[in-house]
Amino acid sequence: MDIGFKLPSINRIGIAEPFRWLGGAVGDLVQAPAACLTYGLLLSAASLGLCYGIYRTNAAYWVLAISLGFVFIAPMMAMGIYEAGRRLEAGQKPQLGQILFVRQAVRQDTAYLGVVLMLIYMFWGQIAQIVYGLSTYQIHRTPQALFDFAFHSTDGLRMVAIGTVIGGVLAFITFSLVVVSAPMLLDRNENVFVAAVTSVRAVNANFGPLLLWALMISALMTLSALTGFIALIVVFPLLGLASWRAYRALVGARS
Repeated sequence: MDIGFKLPSINRIGIAEPFRWLGGAVGDLVQAPAACLTYGLLLSAASLGLCYGIYRTNAAYWVLAISLGFVFIAPMMAMGIYEAGRRLEAGQKPQLGQILFVRQAVRQDTAYLGVVLMLIYMFWGQIAQIVYGLSTYQIHRTPQALFDFAFHSTDGLRMVAIGTVIGGVLAFITFSLVVVSAPMLLDRNENVFVAAVTSVRAVNANFGPLLLWALMISALMTLSALTGFIALIVVFPLLGLASWRAYRALVGARS
Protein backbone atom coordinates (compact mmCIF):
# COMPACT_ATOMS: atom_id res chain seq x y z
CA MET A 1 0.00 0.00 0.00
CA ASP A 2 1.39 3.40 -0.97
CA ILE A 3 0.92 5.94 1.83
CA GLY A 4 2.70 8.66 -0.13
CA PHE A 5 5.56 8.95 2.35
CA LYS A 6 8.96 8.78 0.66
CA LEU A 7 12.42 9.66 1.89
CA PRO A 8 15.19 11.19 -0.21
CA SER A 9 17.74 8.79 -1.64
CA ILE A 10 21.21 8.61 -0.08
CA ASN A 11 24.38 8.67 -2.17
CA ARG A 12 27.41 6.61 -1.25
CA ILE A 13 30.74 8.43 -1.12
CA GLY A 14 34.42 7.57 -0.87
CA ILE A 15 36.60 7.90 2.21
CA ALA A 16 38.46 10.91 0.76
CA GLU A 17 35.31 12.91 0.07
CA PRO A 18 35.48 15.02 3.30
CA PHE A 19 38.83 16.41 2.17
CA ARG A 20 37.22 17.44 -1.13
CA TRP A 21 34.42 19.18 0.76
CA LEU A 22 36.94 21.16 2.77
CA GLY A 23 39.02 21.95 -0.30
CA GLY A 24 35.91 23.13 -2.14
CA ALA A 25 34.96 25.25 0.86
CA VAL A 26 38.28 27.09 0.59
CA GLY A 27 37.37 28.04 -2.98
CA ASP A 28 33.89 29.11 -1.86
CA LEU A 29 35.35 31.29 0.88
CA VAL A 30 37.65 32.99 -1.62
CA GLN A 31 34.57 33.90 -3.70
CA ALA A 32 32.77 35.58 -0.79
CA PRO A 33 35.39 36.49 1.82
CA ALA A 34 33.84 39.66 3.22
CA ALA A 35 30.41 38.25 4.11
CA CYS A 36 31.63 34.86 5.34
CA LEU A 37 34.56 36.14 7.39
CA THR A 38 32.42 38.86 8.96
CA TYR A 39 29.94 36.15 9.94
CA GLY A 40 32.82 34.19 11.49
CA LEU A 41 34.12 37.31 13.24
CA LEU A 42 30.74 38.03 14.83
CA LEU A 43 30.43 34.44 16.04
CA SER A 44 34.00 34.46 17.33
CA ALA A 45 33.43 37.70 19.25
CA ALA A 46 30.19 36.38 20.76
CA SER A 47 31.87 33.13 21.84
CA LEU A 48 34.83 34.94 23.35
CA GLY A 49 32.57 37.41 25.14
CA LEU A 50 30.46 34.63 26.64
CA CYS A 51 33.47 32.67 27.86
CA TYR A 52 35.16 35.80 29.22
CA GLY A 53 32.02 36.69 31.14
CA ILE A 54 31.94 33.22 32.69
CA TYR A 55 35.68 33.38 33.40
CA ARG A 56 35.18 36.66 35.30
CA THR A 57 32.85 34.79 37.67
CA ASN A 58 35.81 32.53 38.58
CA ALA A 59 34.18 29.50 36.99
CA ALA A 60 36.99 28.27 34.74
CA TYR A 61 35.46 24.81 34.60
CA TRP A 62 32.33 26.10 32.87
CA VAL A 63 34.44 27.88 30.26
CA LEU A 64 35.94 24.49 29.36
CA ALA A 65 32.58 22.71 29.33
CA ILE A 66 30.89 25.38 27.20
CA SER A 67 33.81 25.55 24.76
CA LEU A 68 33.90 21.79 24.23
CA GLY A 69 30.12 21.63 23.97
CA PHE A 70 29.98 24.31 21.27
CA VAL A 71 29.96 21.57 18.63
CA PHE A 72 26.43 20.58 19.72
CA ILE A 73 24.82 23.86 18.72
CA ALA A 74 27.17 24.94 15.91
CA PRO A 75 25.04 23.39 13.11
CA MET A 76 22.13 25.72 13.87
CA MET A 77 24.43 28.73 14.13
CA ALA A 78 25.75 27.91 10.64
CA MET A 79 22.44 28.53 8.84
CA GLY A 80 23.81 31.75 7.37
CA ILE A 81 26.88 29.96 6.01
CA TYR A 82 24.69 27.22 4.51
CA GLU A 83 22.80 30.01 2.76
CA ALA A 84 26.09 31.40 1.49
CA GLY A 85 26.94 27.97 0.10
CA ARG A 86 23.53 27.67 -1.51
CA ARG A 87 23.87 31.05 -3.22
CA LEU A 88 27.42 30.34 -4.39
CA GLU A 89 26.25 27.06 -5.87
CA ALA A 90 23.58 29.01 -7.78
CA GLY A 91 26.21 31.37 -9.17
CA GLN A 92 25.35 34.26 -6.86
CA LYS A 93 27.62 36.21 -4.53
CA PRO A 94 26.10 36.26 -1.03
CA GLN A 95 25.87 39.57 0.81
CA LEU A 96 26.22 39.93 4.57
CA GLY A 97 22.59 40.91 5.07
CA GLN A 98 21.43 37.84 3.17
CA ILE A 99 23.28 35.43 5.45
CA LEU A 100 22.77 37.21 8.76
CA PHE A 101 19.01 36.79 8.41
CA VAL A 102 17.95 33.75 6.41
CA ARG A 103 14.20 33.85 5.86
CA GLN A 104 13.97 30.18 4.84
CA ALA A 105 15.42 29.16 8.20
CA VAL A 106 12.67 30.91 10.17
CA ARG A 107 10.10 28.14 10.38
CA GLN A 108 8.70 25.67 12.87
CA ASP A 109 10.72 22.60 11.91
CA THR A 110 14.01 24.49 12.12
CA ALA A 111 13.00 25.70 15.58
CA TYR A 112 12.26 22.11 16.63
CA LEU A 113 15.74 21.01 15.58
CA GLY A 114 17.26 23.98 17.42
CA VAL A 115 15.39 23.06 20.61
CA VAL A 116 16.63 19.46 20.40
CA LEU A 117 20.23 20.61 19.98
CA MET A 118 19.91 23.05 22.86
CA LEU A 119 18.57 20.29 25.10
CA ILE A 120 21.49 18.06 24.13
CA TYR A 121 23.87 20.94 24.89
CA MET A 122 22.33 21.42 28.32
CA PHE A 123 22.45 17.65 28.91
CA TRP A 124 26.14 17.71 28.07
CA GLY A 125 26.65 20.51 30.61
CA GLN A 126 24.99 18.41 33.33
CA ILE A 127 27.05 15.34 32.46
CA ALA A 128 30.26 17.37 32.46
CA GLN A 129 29.36 18.82 35.86
CA ILE A 130 28.71 15.34 37.28
CA VAL A 131 32.01 13.96 35.91
CA TYR A 132 33.88 16.95 37.34
CA GLY A 133 32.12 16.70 40.70
CA LEU A 134 32.93 13.01 41.02
CA SER A 135 36.57 13.63 40.15
CA THR A 136 37.49 16.25 42.75
CA TYR A 137 36.26 17.90 45.93
CA GLN A 138 37.89 21.21 44.97
CA ILE A 139 36.68 24.05 42.75
CA HIS A 140 39.30 25.24 40.26
CA ARG A 141 38.55 28.88 39.68
CA THR A 142 41.28 29.74 37.17
CA PRO A 143 42.23 28.13 33.84
CA GLN A 144 45.74 27.40 35.13
CA ALA A 145 44.42 25.60 38.22
CA LEU A 146 42.01 23.59 36.10
CA PHE A 147 44.74 22.71 33.59
CA ASP A 148 47.09 21.57 36.34
CA PHE A 149 44.40 19.38 37.86
CA ALA A 150 43.26 17.91 34.54
CA PHE A 151 46.68 16.99 33.17
CA HIS A 152 48.97 16.73 36.19
CA SER A 153 46.95 14.50 38.50
CA THR A 154 45.59 10.97 38.34
CA ASP A 155 42.03 12.10 39.14
CA GLY A 156 42.25 14.82 36.53
CA LEU A 157 43.46 12.48 33.81
CA ARG A 158 40.67 10.07 34.67
CA MET A 159 38.17 12.93 34.44
CA VAL A 160 39.50 13.92 31.01
CA ALA A 161 39.34 10.32 29.76
CA ILE A 162 35.78 9.72 30.99
CA GLY A 163 34.58 13.11 29.77
CA THR A 164 36.17 12.53 26.35
CA VAL A 165 34.48 9.15 25.90
CA ILE A 166 31.05 10.36 27.04
CA GLY A 167 31.31 13.63 25.15
CA GLY A 168 32.53 11.86 22.01
CA VAL A 169 29.60 9.44 21.98
CA LEU A 170 27.10 12.23 22.60
CA ALA A 171 28.74 14.41 19.95
CA PHE A 172 28.60 11.66 17.33
CA ILE A 173 24.93 10.98 18.06
CA THR A 174 24.27 14.69 17.63
CA PHE A 175 26.37 14.77 14.47
CA SER A 176 24.33 11.88 13.04
CA LEU A 177 21.12 13.81 13.60
CA VAL A 178 22.26 17.11 12.08
CA VAL A 179 25.03 16.50 9.52
CA VAL A 180 22.38 16.48 6.79
CA SER A 181 19.21 17.69 8.52
CA ALA A 182 20.31 21.28 9.28
CA PRO A 183 21.18 22.29 5.68
CA MET A 184 18.33 20.13 4.37
CA LEU A 185 15.76 22.13 6.33
CA LEU A 186 17.13 25.27 4.72
CA ASP A 187 17.15 23.84 1.21
CA ARG A 188 13.93 21.82 1.11
CA ASN A 189 10.43 22.14 2.49
CA GLU A 190 10.79 18.98 4.60
CA ASN A 191 9.69 18.37 8.17
CA VAL A 192 12.25 17.87 10.93
CA PHE A 193 11.47 14.15 11.23
CA VAL A 194 12.26 13.46 7.57
CA ALA A 195 15.40 15.59 7.76
CA ALA A 196 16.70 13.85 10.91
CA VAL A 197 15.95 10.36 9.57
CA THR A 198 17.69 11.25 6.30
CA SER A 199 20.71 12.44 8.25
CA VAL A 200 20.94 9.20 10.23
CA ARG A 201 20.52 7.16 7.03
CA ALA A 202 23.37 9.12 5.41
CA VAL A 203 25.67 8.31 8.34
CA ASN A 204 24.63 4.66 8.30
CA ALA A 205 25.32 4.35 4.56
CA ASN A 206 28.65 6.20 4.73
CA PHE A 207 29.89 5.46 8.23
CA GLY A 208 33.63 5.57 7.48
CA PRO A 209 33.73 8.83 5.51
CA LEU A 210 31.33 10.59 7.89
CA LEU A 211 33.23 9.39 10.97
CA LEU A 212 36.30 10.96 9.38
CA TRP A 213 34.30 14.14 8.69
CA ALA A 214 33.13 14.24 12.32
CA LEU A 215 36.73 13.88 13.54
CA MET A 216 37.86 16.66 11.19
CA ILE A 217 35.12 18.96 12.50
CA SER A 218 36.02 18.16 16.12
CA ALA A 219 39.72 18.80 15.50
CA LEU A 220 39.09 22.17 13.84
CA MET A 221 36.59 23.26 16.50
CA THR A 222 39.03 22.26 19.25
CA LEU A 223 41.74 24.27 17.51
CA SER A 224 39.41 27.25 17.46
CA ALA A 225 38.74 26.95 21.21
CA LEU A 226 42.47 26.66 21.95
CA THR A 227 43.14 29.93 20.10
CA GLY A 228 40.58 31.79 22.20
CA PHE A 229 38.09 31.46 19.33
CA ILE A 230 40.25 33.59 17.03
CA ALA A 231 40.62 30.73 14.54
CA LEU A 232 36.83 30.45 14.51
CA ILE A 233 36.75 33.52 12.24
CA VAL A 234 38.02 31.33 9.40
CA VAL A 235 37.22 27.82 10.64
CA PHE A 236 33.49 28.35 11.12
CA PRO A 237 32.78 29.64 7.59
CA LEU A 238 34.96 26.88 6.14
CA LEU A 239 33.12 24.15 8.04
CA GLY A 240 29.73 25.64 7.19
CA LEU A 241 30.53 25.84 3.47
CA ALA A 242 31.98 22.32 3.54
CA SER A 243 28.89 21.06 5.37
CA TRP A 244 26.69 22.46 2.61
CA ARG A 245 28.80 20.56 0.09
CA ALA A 246 28.48 17.43 2.25
CA TYR A 247 24.70 17.70 2.25
CA ARG A 248 24.57 18.16 -1.52
CA ALA A 249 26.89 15.17 -2.04
CA LEU A 250 24.99 12.86 0.31
CA VAL A 251 21.30 13.55 -0.35
CA GLY A 252 19.63 12.84 -3.66
CA ALA A 253 16.08 13.20 -4.88
CA ARG A 254 13.09 11.50 -3.26
CA SER A 255 13.21 7.79 -3.90
